[in-house]
Amino acid sequence: MKANSLNKVATLEEAISHIDNGCTLLFGGFGGIGSPPTLINGIIEKDVKDLTLIGNDTGFPEIGIGKIVSQGRAKKVIVSHIGSNPVAGRLMVEGKMEVEFSPQGTLAERIRAGGVGLGGILTDVGLDSMIEEGKQKVIVNGKEFLLETPLTAEIAIVYANKADTYGNLIYETSARNTNPLVAMAGTFTIAEVNEIVSIGELDPGEIETPGIYVDMVIESNGVDWKWPWE
Repeated sequence: MKANSLNKVATLEEAISHIDNGCTLLFGGFGGIGSPPTLINGIIEKDVKDLTLIGNDTGFPEIGIGKIVSQGRAKKVIVSHIGSNPVAGRLMVEGKMEVEFSPQGTLAERIRAGGVGLGGILTDVGLDSMIEEGKQKVIVNGKEFLLETPLTAEIAIVYANKADTYGNLIYETSARNTNPLVAMAGTFTIAEVNEIVSIGELDPGEIETPGIYVDMVIESNGVDWKWPWE
């Protein structure tokens, strides 16, 4: 059950107090775009380790969730790819980090399924490949599908452009990416935002994540990494 307080604004320290060694952490972002930089730095500063990370990818070595991965703080990641972070590849090959690959669309749907309480999804993506190993197969109308299980986490961290004090969120263009899905699938969801306003100041038509999914809101210190193409 999500929090129902009308004022969910907190400090970084209060937010990070919910993230401990060994927890499962869902994160928003795509290659670092849309990943919450202040929360990621806070996790590193707290020296949190042995995380299971669930999200689109492992970012770049010093960008997004890649900062956590590159420091060896993740024991497992569930992602669609790790190609932009060679450190993640090395950790996988050396047996220092378990990697579970899930096709990107399937991964997004598994997170959505977790957020809305479904028992799983059916897909034919991955049949007759390494993706099907250990998974149940289901026949529907004579066609074979893989049963993909939903994904949830103890903590979900997302990055939005604007929030009100209740946690209603508005994202900025492509930085929206997986964040709305991630926000739904965490037992405790923390939103890092660039601007916080009072309840009633957001246009209801622009709200993309209702505050009922959000437990805590913190103000961002801004993106502090340099993008590879800069």
